[in-house]
Amino acid sequence: MALFIDGSNLHATSKALGFDIDYRRLLGEFQSRGVLLRAFYYTTLIENQEYSSIRPLIDWLGYNGYTVVTKLTKEFVDATTGRRKVKGSMDVDLAVSAMELAKHVDQIVLFSGDGDFRSLVEALQRRGVRVTVVSTLSTQPPMVADDLRRQADIFIDLAELRQRVGRDPADRPGSREMRQSPQFLARGAINRGDPVE
Repeated sequence: MALFIDGSNLHATSKALGFDIDYRRLLGEFQSRGVLLRAFYYTTLIENQEYSSIRPLIDWLGYNGYTVVTKLTKEFVDATTGRRKVKGSMDVDLAVSAMELAKHVDQIVLFSGDGDFRSLVEALQRRGVRVTVVSTLSTQPPMVADDLRRQADIFIDLAELRQRVGRDPADRPGSREMRQSPQFLARGAINRGDPVE
C-alpha cells in the first residue's frame, strides 16, 4: 500500500470538519491496515517567503516516515485585474509518482477530493491497483468531487477517521499555554529593578 496526500486539500478538508490531522496517528492507522510501502505528502511553498507556517510540519514529516515532495509557487500579476496572484499545483507531480509506483503496490490511498484526480484513479485501476479516496461528504458543499468518489474502489469519509487520526486544534503544540488562565502576581511582587524577560 502507498499513501498519496494532497497536503493543501487534506488540510482544507480537516479544517472544514473542525479538527487537525495527527500525522503520527494517521501513519499508524494505515500501517495497521497492511504493508505500507510509502507515505507521500505533497505541498507547495511560497517563493521568497522567509518563514512559512507549514515548514515545521514539513520538517517533522520528513523525519517521521513520510516522503515530502514540495514545489515553489510562482507569483505573478494578473494582467486584467492588476492583482498579485500565486500559482502552484502538485497534481502532476503526485500523478506521475503514483503511476511510477503502481507496479509495486496493490492499493493506493489518495487523500484528496480534487476531481482532477479522477483520470489518475482510472489509470491506476487499469493497472490492477485498488484506489481508496479519503475526503468528506460531511460538509456543505462536500469537499470531494462526485466523479472522483464514484471512480474510487473505496471511499472513506475523513469524518469517520476523526477518532483515529485527528486531534482538536486546541491541542496543537503551544496551544496549551494559550489556554491556561493568566497567572497574576500579587502587587509588589516585582521590583522596578528586576530584569524583564
